[in-house]
Amino acid sequence: MSTLKPIEKRGFEDLFDMASGYVLDFTNASFAQTIQDVANVDIYHDKYSFNGNSKANRLRAFWEIEADEIVGKVLNEMLDAWEYEHASDTKNLRYNKCREVTARLTGVPSSKVDTAAEFLERKIELPDLAKLNLDSVVTGILEARIKEIEKGLNSKASLSVIFMCGSVLEGVLLGTALQKPQSFNQSQASPKDKTGKVRPLNEWSLAQLIDVARDINAIKLDVQKFSHALRDFRNYIHPYQQMSSGFSPNEQTAEICFQVLKAALADLADSR
Repeated sequence: MSTLKPIEKRGFEDLFDMASGYVLDFTNASFAQTIQDVANVDIYHDKYSFNGNSKANRLRAFWEIEADEIVGKVLNEMLDAWEYEHASDTKNLRYNKCREVTARLTGVPSSKVDTAAEFLERKIELPDLAKLNLDSVVTGILEARIKEIEKGLNSKASLSVIFMCGSVLEGVLLGTALQKPQSFNQSQASPKDKTGKVRPLNEWSLAQLIDVARDINAIKLDVQKFSHALRDFRNYIHPYQQMSSGFSPNEQTAEICFQVLKAALADLADSR
């Protein structure tokens, strides 16, 4: 059971517009997938239905049942989603109070993580992909995709840029995991089956690759945070999910996604 206080719950309720029964603009599918990826929890399990079946009620049940760390991680993910929709409003008092709460729950000081605007302003150079020591054929493919990303930014093909950034990020993280199987498999964050055995690397989701990369210090905390946001955007490759959420990418979203990719590549190159 989390230690969320009533006034803290009210802050999240208001910020996420939960009085409507919804949680932000999550669909049933994206809501379930987000929590599954972040916490390995099936939010549509019967045990989360005692308040009712709406997304808001299931989230309320979730934070009543689960421990601080797992609740904090999920709420942080949802704050990331809120932030990307309100990038110019990150001085919002309620938002910042909610970040302080998730920092308490997870034990990670909120001051260590940049806002989206601050992250975008950072000067990050693309590293030489050869420094990652991936398979040479894979490296060639990734380099070609990065060139496509740059072309997409120049032609303002925002949606294509987002999907391609997610693709490259997943390819690089999986390639790194295959190069360092012992480190990734021994991480406490590694995904496990019902018997407690670590799943094969090629079955890991992008969310799991991101979290394990952070756990073994291959990427920094802010890169982990924004990589999850990129992953969320990448999921809109499914047209019906994009339609139901009303997601409409713009140039800033595409630029942030490329910035995330560059930061992840730089961290991974430095960790070699």
